[in-house]
Amino acid sequence: MRNGAYAPAESESFFPYRLSLSFEKIQDLRYGENPHQRAAFYSDLGSTLYSVAAARKLQGKELSFNNILDLDSAWRLVTDLEQSACVIVKHNNPCGVALGSNLSEAWERAWACDPASAFGGVIAFNRRVDAETAKKVAAVFVEVVIAPGYEAGAKEVLAGRKNLRVMDMETTGIHKLHGFDLKRVMGGLLAQEWDMVGFERDKCEVRTKRRPTEEEWKALGLAWSVAKHVKSNAIVFANTVQTVGVGAGQMSRVDAARFAALKAQLALAGTVAASDGFFPFRDGVDEIAKAGATAIIQPGGSVKDDEVVAAADEHHLAMVFSGARHFRH
Repeated sequence: MRNGAYAPAESESFFPYRLSLSFEKIQDLRYGENPHQRAAFYSDLGSTLYSVAAARKLQGKELSFNNILDLDSAWRLVTDLEQSACVIVKHNNPCGVALGSNLSEAWERAWACDPASAFGGVIAFNRRVDAETAKKVAAVFVEVVIAPGYEAGAKEVLAGRKNLRVMDMETTGIHKLHGFDLKRVMGGLLAQEWDMVGFERDKCEVRTKRRPTEEEWKALGLAWSVAKHVKSNAIVFANTVQTVGVGAGQMSRVDAARFAALKAQLALAGTVAASDGFFPFRDGVDEIAKAGATAIIQPGGSVKDDEVVAAADEHHLAMVFSGARHFRH
């Protein structure tokens, strides 16, 4: 019993009563999130096989504290995507995510999502980087590139950008997460399971009169996969091959929808939208419809679900309930 709260016995909980952690220092960093903060990078000895902590630096300046955070976010997202993909992360949020028949095509589509935000970003690929893709990456300013290997020609091209940090994962396997997702708070520590739930079409429930088309289903899958990695409140507009607008870290869901539309550099008409949490009111749906989207995926679970679904029907949208929420704080 602590502060009036019941503490279950160890046998009643998935989590141990006492949590002992062991980390090994990889390196001291120049500074933390800001220059006045000292910082270091540690590895979890039991879970570095496919993690950023296990990546090998091929060239470039030392990684910064913020580089490592962005690399982790970018790598987790790109390994959630099965097709050849490129992810661009800025300030721990994806600003461009795209699929392609090859990495070069995926890169062009990802960069086109939001070139202004992508400038100086962190780039992740889920396939070995070829020379053609490397040339396109080297032609713009980015901070870090991470991929499961580089062809000899790609290494030669990227070597021309001496300050560019090039990280090699040396594997095409999806990262394996062990242990708990841990977050420090003053005086304590929060522990939770890793969010490993992805897009599962067979578990989705269509709640509107109109069902999504096959093309919309494909776009909904991409939008939902990306929304999982965007800071809450999050709204993501996407087509079948790329994100179009990303509204991240807003205090209200309707503002996330407005911001996602505002950020769009490509046509919003005919896109779909994903919401990481339920819609508390119909206003978010109204904004998404006004932007030109034709289908929405969201967790459901609001007391106003019926009102929200009715708004989607009014706009002739297809709406799908995923049954899973993806808050990211």
